Amino acid sequence: MPSPQAVTSGPELHSPTEPVEPQTPEQGTRPASSGDARPGLGTFRQAFSRTSQRASGRTSEELGLLRRRSCLLLRSLRRAPDVSPAAQTCQDTAAPGHSPEVPSTVMDGVSQQSPTGMGPEELETEAGRSVADLIAERQLLEAFKQLQRLEARLAAEKASHTFEHNPTGFARRAMDVCLHYDTLAAEIAAIVHETLGPDGVDAATLAELAHVVRAEEEAHPKSPADGDFLGTPRRWRQHWEDAVRRSAQLRVQQAGAGEAPRAAEGASGLAQLLAELGDLIRRDLRKVQLEVQPAYAAAGFPVWDAYLRAYHSAVAQRLQEVARHARGCEQLYTLLDWAANVYSSPNFLGAPDLTLSTEPLPAPLAPEVWARLESDYTSSLETKIVSCLDRILQLEQSRWAAAEAPDVLQGRYHTPLSIDVHMLVAEHVKAAGAISAELEASTLRICARALALFVPRFEKAFLESEAVNAPHLGANINACEELRTCLLVRFPGTFVELEKPLVAATCIFQKQLLQGLQCDVQPLFRTLCTKVWLTQDTLQPLMDKVVAFTRHLEHVAPPLGQATLQEVHRYVVREYLAQALRPRERFQGDERKAGSQRMGLDAQAISNTFQGLGSEATWLGQAIPCVADILGETYKDNIQLHLEKLIRSYPDIRQDHVLAILTLRRLGRRRNRRLLQHAQDLLKAAATADGSGTSGRHVLFEEIEVSTSVDMLITCI
Repeated sequence: MPSPQAVTSGPELHSPTEPVEPQTPEQGTRPASSGDARPGLGTFRQAFSRTSQRASGRTSEELGLLRRRSCLLLRSLRRAPDVSPAAQTCQDTAAPGHSPEVPSTVMDGVSQQSPTGMGPEELETEAGRSVADLIAERQLLEAFKQLQRLEARLAAEKASHTFEHNPTGFARRAMDVCLHYDTLAAEIAAIVHETLGPDGVDAATLAELAHVVRAEEEAHPKSPADGDFLGTPRRWRQHWEDAVRRSAQLRVQQAGAGEAPRAAEGASGLAQLLAELGDLIRRDLRKVQLEVQPAYAAAGFPVWDAYLRAYHSAVAQRLQEVARHARGCEQLYTLLDWAANVYSSPNFLGAPDLTLSTEPLPAPLAPEVWARLESDYTSSLETKIVSCLDRILQLEQSRWAAAEAPDVLQGRYHTPLSIDVHMLVAEHVKAAGAISAELEASTLRICARALALFVPRFEKAFLESEAVNAPHLGANINACEELRTCLLVRFPGTFVELEKPLVAATCIFQKQLLQGLQCDVQPLFRTLCTKVWLTQDTLQPLMDKVVAFTRHLEHVAPPLGQATLQEVHRYVVREYLAQALRPRERFQGDERKAGSQRMGLDAQAISNTFQGLGSEATWLGQAIPCVADILGETYKDNIQLHLEKLIRSYPDIRQDHVLAILTLRRLGRRRNRRLLQHAQDLLKAAATADGSGTSGRHVLFEEIEVSTSVDMLITCI
């Protein structure tokens, strides 16, 4: 062994068995060569410097270990016996030329030599390596065993009052042990930091780390009863868990360079960041499961749970940072979808034997953050839905302006309107439903409100365009019917407020469709019930136009197509009767009989035509024949029977209609009075039946206006 008098590069701890004489500068100062330098605090400081360089990325929490240990040490010194004046004098002599504040000097790394302490051989292993070198070489277990022996010997010497008159020596040695423990703890944190790095850490080092933590827990199971610094639990397991958390936070922050995507980047920048984050988490946790956890298994460390919770906490923190910068419908949905469906998916780690947790973890986004994101998303979604509907209307207007005829798909006039609206609603409702049921319900309400405002705007824009014709009207009727039936069936109870504007728009389109036919055929009705009509078939041109018009109804949805066809049937019969009850020319004798016959033929032609077209309004078939029979009946007593049949079939007939029919027949005064009285009784009975709800709701004569003529007044008198 080298001579104890040799000066080392740092403070040396001497054996209590070796006498130590006070040194003067002349006696103890000489150049230290490499051959006689002894491992001491200087060697430790070099190793500590090397360790610090490897762990340069550590937080201030690790750097504060020394300060905390120093505070504990000072409290321990306060409990030591008071130093006598003689002892103080001895201390001043042992360190001439230096400040008497020895503990502070020791903490600052000033080389001092303890008059009482362990010799340099106690800082070395059997192979001659210092504890600092063992730590630097990551022989953690051996280094801890050495420190444990040093700590036990120091505690024993303190208990034997060896340092009663030399607290400075105790401070030096206690600080030496403290710094070595802190260096060992820092090395543990460095190993954890490097575990998931690009180079990684070998399994043997990880296993030794686990054994060191277990050994420390067994060596220091609880704090000393007297509160002494020596023997205090180092809590390295907690230190290890903190290091795992810091490592996870650092790696999670590295994903996407730690920057939140700007609003101008849209959803693509955020999606890329989240994809990188997901890849990093999967890669790291797979490594933990397959490589790190087996290395800790022998020591029984809960590695998977610690890393899992650390990464989950880091992800939650990162997501909340991203949430503060998320703007716009796309970014907000991307974030919500990733948190709800990607990260929370049981297949997130990409392997069936790897799952995030067997126990439920807290939500990655706090409830208040989640609620704010959903609220911001629905607000943005409402604006987006309105904008999308505006674009749909613009596309329709461009087709109207280009005079493009609607397509015929599966036998029906078709406009992309219904498909576009269905896709818009289904897309956003499905997307919202994938996140939460509450968001799906909110999206449905937004779509229903937006569509209820859109339908009247669409209706107005179409009627103001130049495309108001039968094909486009039929296509729009089909679109409204598809929206009404499909949306109400698929989302029952949600689109109730949409039904009213859709039905109103459908009725207006049907009305416009009928008005087009009426403008086309109304002039042809004026030739009926004239003397020309008696000799020529003036009905056929009218029916040809009707048949041509009904070809469009074949491409309208069956319920509405059939309803429109029946309305056309009713319109033809009603207008025919209106011409018959308001004749432009009067018929007498044989002309009346000829008119009755022509009317019967026309009634048959009308009935056959509409029956061939598929009209189901069979109730209209008796109106014209009954009037024809009254006009052509030769046996006057049978006129009452025809009149009764007419009133029973059409209870909406009024007395002025009966009077107009009798005026055409030109009966005698008494017979007219009797028939009118009988008709009044029948009409009263029909009105009573209609009030009780037993009558049908068909309307025909009610919409026929008849004027009062001189002939009618004479008939009435």
